[in-house]
Amino acid sequence: MSAVQGRRAASGGPLPLPPARIVAPEIDGPEDVVADADGNVLAGAADGTIWRVRLPEAGAADRAARSARAEVVGHTGGRPLGLHPLPGGELLVCDAYRGLLQLTTGDGTVRVLADEVAGEPLRFCSNVTAAPDGTVYFTVSSRRYGLDEWPGDIVEHLGTGRLLRLRPGGRPEVLLSGLQFANGVALAPDGSFLLVAETGARRLRRYRLTGPRAGHCELLAADLPGHPDNISLADDGVFWVALAGPRQPALELVHALPHPVRRAAWRTMRRVRPVPPPHPTVRVLGIRPDGHRVWDLRAARSPYRMVTAVCRTGSRLVLASVAQRGMAVCALPGAESLTGH
Repeated sequence: MSAVQGRRAASGGPLPLPPARIVAPEIDGPEDVVADADGNVLAGAADGTIWRVRLPEAGAADRAARSARAEVVGHTGGRPLGLHPLPGGELLVCDAYRGLLQLTTGDGTVRVLADEVAGEPLRFCSNVTAAPDGTVYFTVSSRRYGLDEWPGDIVEHLGTGRLLRLRPGGRPEVLLSGLQFANGVALAPDGSFLLVAETGARRLRRYRLTGPRAGHCELLAADLPGHPDNISLADDGVFWVALAGPRQPALELVHALPHPVRRAAWRTMRRVRPVPPPHPTVRVLGIRPDGHRVWDLRAARSPYRMVTAVCRTGSRLVLASVAQRGMAVCALPGAESLTGH
């Protein structure tokens, strides 16, 4: 543990998120950001474009902003959300409108891997990961609401999210249902479990893949200080979790009401303001596979808001937001002591 992490653990509160610089402002609404094997980062835009951004090997965040280069590697024809790079330049994409896709970054070819499960269209594919044997795991946030009305599922607290599996040559199958807006998903470093974010319940679930409890689901982290969105796994085995917004006591009061009242609340909200404005608080967490929180970084008045994804590449963090242009790059506090740089 670094001295910086030690101070956070001793104080019990979050550390300030270091100042960030915006890179690739031509990317509109990157909902997810992932790092490939070469250290580049990939993101999908609101118009369906998939971008690859080349960052320098080392240096401060401001230098990264000046020297970052963005290039288009493909188009999904829909709205890309979660991404997962595969060996050989392939990229898994959860498209909110088209389903689970595979894009070849070399020539931009797009192939649909799944657009339904048991005859039901995949309304809202959210995030994806893959195992070394080619098995793909992905989430569906809601069976009732699509991307354009995502707050409806959060407010109504429906619990229609799912975790699905697609084996090579097979058909999608449901592993978990009843999730509160299933979102980020990541595979443990040893492949023993999946970590799944439930945005609507402010918690992370661990779905066991191996051992005597294979097929069982349990809580890894509950009562988070915000609503978890995408999850990425860093080279050191730490899961990075973006909190898209802080805890909202008023929303929790609504969740305690009967469903007809929750539905009426959403209908009223939809008429007045369809999508809540981004909150100025940004927060990202770093969590070990055992659930121990080793990083807790927060900016209370960030100009770059509603961070829906975070990934670590080298000594930096790259943040993405479905509501902003470009990505934000900042230094990881104390990263030199962790990486040896």
